[in-house]
Amino acid sequence: MRVGILGGTFDPPHIGHLVIADQAHAQLKLDRVWFTPVGQPPHKEGSRVSLAHHRVNMTKLAMGGNLNFEICLVDVERPAPHYTVDLFEILLQKYPQHEFSFIVGADSLIDLPHWQRPRRLLEIARFGVAHRPRYIPDLADLEAKLPGIGQRIEWVDTPLTDLASHDLQRRAREKLPLRYVVTHDVADYIREQNLYK
Repeated sequence: MRVGILGGTFDPPHIGHLVIADQAHAQLKLDRVWFTPVGQPPHKEGSRVSLAHHRVNMTKLAMGGNLNFEICLVDVERPAPHYTVDLFEILLQKYPQHEFSFIVGADSLIDLPHWQRPRRLLEIARFGVAHRPRYIPDLADLEAKLPGIGQRIEWVDTPLTDLASHDLQRRAREKLPLRYVVTHDVADYIREQNLYK
């Protein structure tokens, strides 16, 4: 089975995540996209991150019963630190019959050389990369830092959305509408659970 892994804090999950997942599913010819909430994102240490169960619940709501989407709890159920390469090592052990693609935005691709063990990550997963506004990767520079990366990338043509979870948190705090940027169920959950206050 060909599985796309869409990891993220999902705090909250928004329409941009759903668009990327849907387009990656179709264009990369994936059997499923697994939304994989990060347990404790290392790059957000010191930042306020909602409890994992809230982020998992919102992610399930956001998926809205789409049969192409599933939730993967491997990352939130394992001890920290939560590095992506370790997640993929675990997935390979648990599901050796699957072929994994890591779905990321161009902004993450640019930062990849600074991740934990990026060469190993490139060995065990292909990358489905979605374009992001204002982020244009320098592929020659990436190839110099991570030889062979060009062969591991498949581009995903997605409508450009410039949504950021931290901005949606601010909007929730200021009681601004979240309609059309998160699903109706996620907006209700944020309000009912009094998140981001």
